[in-house]
Amino acid sequence: MNITMVGTGYVGLVSGTCFSEFGFNVCCVDKDLEKISNLNKDIVPIYEPGLENLIKKNKSAGRLTFSNDIDGNIKKSDIVFIAVGTPSRRGDGHADLSYVYQAAEQIGKKIDGYTVVVTKSTVPVGTGLEVKNIIKKVNPNADFDVISNPEFLREGNAIQDFMRPDRVVVGFESEKAKKIIASLYKPLFLIETPILFTDLKTAELIKYSANAFLALKISYINQMADLCEKIGADVHDVAKGIGLDKRIGNKFLHPGPGYGGSCFPKDTIALVKTANQNNSDISIIDTVVKYNTKRKSEMANKILKKLGTDLTNKKVSILGLSFKPETDDMRDSPSLDIIPILQKNGITISAYDPVAMNEAKKLLKNTEFSNDLETCLQNSDALVILTEWNQFRGLLPDYLSKYMKGNILIDLRNALDPENFINSNFNLVQIGRGREINQ
Repeated sequence: MNITMVGTGYVGLVSGTCFSEFGFNVCCVDKDLEKISNLNKDIVPIYEPGLENLIKKNKSAGRLTFSNDIDGNIKKSDIVFIAVGTPSRRGDGHADLSYVYQAAEQIGKKIDGYTVVVTKSTVPVGTGLEVKNIIKKVNPNADFDVISNPEFLREGNAIQDFMRPDRVVVGFESEKAKKIIASLYKPLFLIETPILFTDLKTAELIKYSANAFLALKISYINQMADLCEKIGADVHDVAKGIGLDKRIGNKFLHPGPGYGGSCFPKDTIALVKTANQNNSDISIIDTVVKYNTKRKSEMANKILKKLGTDLTNKKVSILGLSFKPETDDMRDSPSLDIIPILQKNGITISAYDPVAMNEAKKLLKNTEFSNDLETCLQNSDALVILTEWNQFRGLLPDYLSKYMKGNILIDLRNALDPENFINSNFNLVQIGRGREINQ
């Protein structure tokens, strides 16, 4: 079975590579000449643990290729995946489907023989049907079916999520296409992965509703953290106490500076837009969207308040820039909101991230980027943890005192063990703790 993956972004590259690991012949295609050239040289454009080695393995086996010849690969494919970007559209915040529709038109013009066209990109309800209409319009005689197969990949854990997913969702219209997709996911049947077959619209809505619910859990625990600070409770015990309830579960109940990344921000907004267009009340998620935006500025103000009224010549070390650990993705990262607010108040920023530095340099201005942790901490008045990379969790007072000038630690991910700082010279501020350490 020959597969073409249109788009070599995060979803397309991971999915295409993993399908080749399943034993299928996969060609990942893209208009970007430089990206394809780099992939053919084993230069991977994103950081994802395990991905580079998996790409090399399947390229060597001859199952995975990369090409700019989109038309040629579409013609010889049994399945064509659309895995292009769907960013928020300027002006109204809805998902920008222009890349999806351009791909659908190109596919329609070039498919040769029966082809299954699969939307892998995250798209609003009704997109699959529109893809179908576009293909029919440009090629009335085309023999094809459309499938909706949304991805559920967590950045930093994407390979495992693809190989051993919680579930696979497939929206279909014809039994013929259903059987082909079932054969594609046969390796997952063997490990008893739940595979939900449903209609196109339902599959599309499942993706949005799942991400919106997870964003809701994050915002909920963040609000509980705020309440804990005011009444003297500990949000970690609260999270554990409610998470042990199997009806709730313990995932996505870790407090922080607000969610970011490539999915939650745009998907929650797109879901709200879809509901509004259909005159359906989804005010809960609308509130989550507004609260998350507010949350990031509140965290900046939390830092400013701790630094005091005199911010003259103050230097703050920022540890972690990506929206989460184990990725270099900077999309909607809290650092992009928090750092500029600090800078507007005259604070000098020294920043360090183990992986995301190159991406951060494209987005953050007037920032001192350090190549190592020690340089970042040198002569700083305060340290702020924005991303909970593992190497930050073990920081201890003796180590920090060698480099820092000040003694303020503001841990917005609760990555540090507060027990390590009791009776030290450092004042440790965390999220949702009943008290500060050495206040």
